[in-house]
Amino acid sequence: MKNVYLDNAATTRIREEVIRKMQGALADYYGNPSSTYGLGRTAKTAVETARKNIAKQLKAHPSEIIFTSGGTEADNMVLRSAVRDLGVETIITSKIEHHAVLHTSQALETEFGIALKYVDLDENGSPELSHLRELLQADDTKKLVSLMMVNNEIGNLLPLKEVAELCKANSALFHSDTVQAVGHYLLDVSEIPIDFMAASAHKFHGPKGVGFAFVRNNSGLKPMISGGGQERGLRAGTESVHNIVGLEEAFKIAYENLSDEQSYIEGLKKYFIDQLTEQIPGVFFNGFSKSLGKSTYTLVNIGLPVDDEKSKMLLFNLDMKGISCSKGSACQSGSDAGSHVLNEVLSKEEMKKTSMRFSFSSYNTTEELDYTINTLKQLIGI
Repeated sequence: MKNVYLDNAATTRIREEVIRKMQGALADYYGNPSSTYGLGRTAKTAVETARKNIAKQLKAHPSEIIFTSGGTEADNMVLRSAVRDLGVETIITSKIEHHAVLHTSQALETEFGIALKYVDLDENGSPELSHLRELLQADDTKKLVSLMMVNNEIGNLLPLKEVAELCKANSALFHSDTVQAVGHYLLDVSEIPIDFMAASAHKFHGPKGVGFAFVRNNSGLKPMISGGGQERGLRAGTESVHNIVGLEEAFKIAYENLSDEQSYIEGLKKYFIDQLTEQIPGVFFNGFSKSLGKSTYTLVNIGLPVDDEKSKMLLFNLDMKGISCSKGSACQSGSDAGSHVLNEVLSKEEMKKTSMRFSFSSYNTTEELDYTINTLKQLIGI
């Protein structure tokens, strides 16, 4: 049986180079980075070198990179501290954010009584910036805006710099969940007036369980996890040295090969869209995911002309044929609630159809896409 992995928005295959780096770190950097003797200093040097290299690529200061267990922790740390410690009284977000932002914002509304406001979306699921401006100027409360750069289900791209400048002009803090963007897009925080970002290594061929938050210097943010003084006092706990080294290596390779890999993956996406359109009558594309300019090059979210009965078993039958893809984000697996993103974007009639997300990496081939389309055709009876 073939093994065709097309769920790279959920997680990615770890690069061989990253595995080797992590193996070396596990063997050699076993000292506690907080210890003052040689083995501890060696481990500390590895952590700080990773921090400096990541900061250099992002045009940030090393002290602005805080290692975390991943994007969810980074999002929680920023949002919770912004309300608890920075005096934020209003959070402005959208209804199609990742649940790490949505659920945290809703919890803060309950716990602290903040105002939680949602920016309007256009028919394709992109935030209406004119409405965002209205929300920013509606009252004098201290505000934080949280909008993701790349939507993890439909791929829509946020004009990050424009939103950041709009927030700055209205004295609002700006946080972006950039988990689907870091490692896939160039980001320069010296040019983009953003306050906080979140990243996760396993989205760009690194290990699971490690990521980082970009926290602008002098933000006033305080720790969510208390204990020792690790991570500039913002994230207590002994650093996961081998994971941080793996994150650094995956990050480095991603940006060294960014142009070539982006061109190759974009070609896969275009080929997939063209072949689907040609071979499956009635297929449609959700959000801006068909666009090569308004959505990420790494994924496409499609609607299929499939009745309810076939729909229930489609993902299972694809899996039986060795094809891994998704009906929503991986975080919703096992849930019958459906995609909260598509619920906001699609009409009632479109929601009755089967929607699936296919996401690509440089490990994929056009032959795999042909196999996937032919399998889809067989399963839906074309």
